[in-house]
Amino acid sequence: MSSTLDAERLSIGKTVWLGLLQIVSWGGSFYLLAVLAAPIAEETGWSREWVLGAASIGLLAAGIASPLCGRLISRYGGRPVLASSGALMAAGLWMMASAQSLPIFLCAWVLTGIGMAAGLYDALFATLGAIYGMKARPMITGVTLISGFCTTLIWPLLAIAVQTLGWRGTCWLYGVVLLLGVFPIYRLCLPKQPALARPANTHAAGTLSIAPRIYWVMTTLFSLSAMLMTAISVIVIVLLQARGHSLAAAIALSAIIGPASVACRLIDLLTRDKHPVWTMLISVATTAAGILILAFMPSLTAFGLVLYGAGNGLRAIVRSTLPLAIVPVKDYAVISSKMAAPVFFCQAITPLVCGYLLTLVGAQTTVTLLAVMSSVTVGLGVFLTRLIKISANKNADHC
Repeated sequence: MSSTLDAERLSIGKTVWLGLLQIVSWGGSFYLLAVLAAPIAEETGWSREWVLGAASIGLLAAGIASPLCGRLISRYGGRPVLASSGALMAAGLWMMASAQSLPIFLCAWVLTGIGMAAGLYDALFATLGAIYGMKARPMITGVTLISGFCTTLIWPLLAIAVQTLGWRGTCWLYGVVLLLGVFPIYRLCLPKQPALARPANTHAAGTLSIAPRIYWVMTTLFSLSAMLMTAISVIVIVLLQARGHSLAAAIALSAIIGPASVACRLIDLLTRDKHPVWTMLISVATTAAGILILAFMPSLTAFGLVLYGAGNGLRAIVRSTLPLAIVPVKDYAVISSKMAAPVFFCQAITPLVCGYLLTLVGAQTTVTLLAVMSSVTVGLGVFLTRLIKISANKNADHC
């Protein structure tokens, strides 16, 4: 009994550290420009559109690099790949801080994007899945629960740093934190190599270990869900202001999303014995219900944002645990990283598409289109459930 308790405490401790590392990694990449874009544009004279567009370049680079990271994780284990992400992101931040021209700044985001592919959720969860199999699910949920506080913690700290050090000094300091923190903690928290033996040809095995229809439906579902998340983050404040809310009221309302996401992840952690397919169905259904309410029932906006936040909070868990329940553990890192590539691509183009739609047709029509897209994800979720059930029955018959 004592050894079991010690193992659980060790697992909880590792989960906390991994969650904190994700906060630092997301804050130094995906969420960085939310605070730094304005001071960068003001000091350099570069257009704000180009400064914000650099994040899209980073996401495209992450999408291109993600399959390679998956193969490296499968071949050499996740620890060296994840540990290297801190150095890659730090180098990107230092390159940004030194940039005196826009092309150099954009190249810095290519480097940062490669670090994102090596160090954000997809790489970490692929590593945990390869090491622990389905036993990784509580750790995955725990990491998303902790990292759900990323913007709550990082944005105020970035704002203070910018006021004190300027945006260039902030990038230099953040790079030091990433370099000194990420590498040793990943080396400490993760074993030297996956517990399961790796096949000689991981890539070939990965392409044969999941039914093509299941793979493509799942990838499409994950990509559309990522587009919805990115689009809502772009338009929600604009939409609320268009409906007569002040900027302060719009920000206060949109802040509901974060706590709802964290609360839903906590509930999932307490009900972790259910099959991930049920988590997926709950996620797409609540996300769609929230966006439909946001689009067509303005008087229930707060409730719609709670539902959307809950569904979106489960999205990261579903992306990791659903493939883990279907794909052989030996192939999980490769396949999950291949699925991550179109997700990154979709997230990269979504802000540009949303900006065009907001200019062309306005916020209300844009959110209506998102409501239609969310309904499509529900249909895909139901179809995917049926495909998984049919595949499970065939496998049972063969056994």
